Amino acid sequence: MRELLILGTDVHAGEMAEIVERMNARQPMWRLLGFLTQDRARVGEVWNGYPILGTAADLEQYPEACLVPAFGWPETGGVAPERWVSLVDPSAFVSRTAILGAGCVIYPNCFVGLNARLGDRVFCLSGSVINHDDVLEDGVTVASGVLLAGQVHVEAGCYLGQGCTVRQFLRLGRGSMVGMGAVVIRDVPPGSIVVGNPARFLRPR
Repeated sequence: MRELLILGTDVHAGEMAEIVERMNARQPMWRLLGFLTQDRARVGEVWNGYPILGTAADLEQYPEACLVPAFGWPETGGVAPERWVSLVDPSAFVSRTAILGAGCVIYPNCFVGLNARLGDRVFCLSGSVINHDDVLEDGVTVASGVLLAGQVHVEAGCYLGQGCTVRQFLRLGRGSMVGMGAVVIRDVPPGSIVVGNPARFLRPR
């Protein structure tokens, strides 16, 4: 089994530890060493059954460990790409033709359809649907219950709020945010926040 570190100590990091356990129950893959934190005061604590071992500065102490970032963990330069791994909960459906980048996290009961392409560090919370031929670029966050129709393109750094819906063939511009429950029926300009049904521009992000 390969060693694994979760980068982060928020609630999502704690949940990710349980996803690792669920993966291992199906097929042993990972020996979870624990967490790294951004808050040095938490080093030495136990979080959801695993130790908080240090901060990003302590990565060099674990040269063989694979890494997966929790939500909100900052970009970490200087880490070899082969060290980043993805976590996919066993209850999720991921098409065999879909492509997941490094450092993705797919929560329980998600759907990733035919020919979908996810970039690096896509974080997808429970019960979301990423349909066929969707493209999610690096650093996209998909909150719980999001529904993306087919052939949607979500540019890097977007945040899709809980329960929002996006019509097919649309593009969400880089760094934009879709509010909770919004229904998006037209393209979203980069760096903007849209809310409502139908979604309308609220303000720059």
